[in-house]
Amino acid sequence: MDDSTTKPTGNWWQRLTGGLKKSSSALGNAIAHVVAKRQLDAATIDEIEDELIRADLGAETAGRIATELRYGRFDTAITPDEIKAAVAAEVEKVLGGVAQPLVIDAAIKPFVILVAGVNGSGKTTTIGKLAAKLRAEGRTVMLAAGDTFRAAAIDQLKIWAERSGALFIAREAGSDAAGLVFDAVEAAKQKNVDVLLIDTAGRLQNRTELMGELEKVVRVMKKVEPAAPHAVLLVLDATVGQNALSQVEIFGKIVGVTGLVMTKLDGTARGGILVAIAEKFKVPVHFIGVGEGVDDLAPFSAHDFARAMVGLDGGPDS
Repeated sequence: MDDSTTKPTGNWWQRLTGGLKKSSSALGNAIAHVVAKRQLDAATIDEIEDELIRADLGAETAGRIATELRYGRFDTAITPDEIKAAVAAEVEKVLGGVAQPLVIDAAIKPFVILVAGVNGSGKTTTIGKLAAKLRAEGRTVMLAAGDTFRAAAIDQLKIWAERSGALFIAREAGSDAAGLVFDAVEAAKQKNVDVLLIDTAGRLQNRTELMGELEKVVRVMKKVEPAAPHAVLLVLDATVGQNALSQVEIFGKIVGVTGLVMTKLDGTARGGILVAIAEKFKVPVHFIGVGEGVDDLAPFSAHDFARAMVGLDGGPDS
């Protein structure tokens, strides 16, 4: 078995801290404000807990952090950085169990990855970035345009295929998605492709139709390759906040999500939603994205994320 991750670079750390600046600033300013006002008393801890909930960390995690502050060995004249460190440590505990690389079994060809997510989550772009990473590792890759309802998604995926040197398979917009996926798995087998990445439609607002279509895609895929899909990635847009929780639940029931990719962390002050998701669902988090560039998708590190989210110095070697 080999996995598709590389150690984050210092440059990535800069992008991560820059991307999470909205989250860290909101949290950091709130912590500094309440600490400056008075000592670490019960009212101050309550205010900090409220700010953590506002950052979408979830009531359970926020409550645990508040308890740690209440009963930890902290001096009453605690500094903002000491509080941030305590918050980061608790966040890292929650995320440590889910920070797992996307493992691709080189013995399985094609290794089929089904990618799900609502429209606008960054799903198609994530597939393109992932294809580029896999190609850079020397793997052969095929992209299948399974979001047959949107011509724009098909065109976008084709551009990513050309850019990354991946094979590409599509049908006309409006075609049957399951039929396209059937053809894609067969073609990938014939060409001995290492990894097949399949895009899917993401109309969450019509759950019944979405459920039926995704279930059909998986059912048809198994006719060609019974063990497929070997991984099911759900792409989540961090800016939707609490709504991401229901997406994990719904897609989990439909296709059995095996791992998460969180995008658009650079566009929100609600980066804590990843903590709430980890706490509730315990689904592995493989990658996070903090920008549009191909290098802005990187393996998820619980330590780096926790420190960046509260605005502490750190990085790959901290």
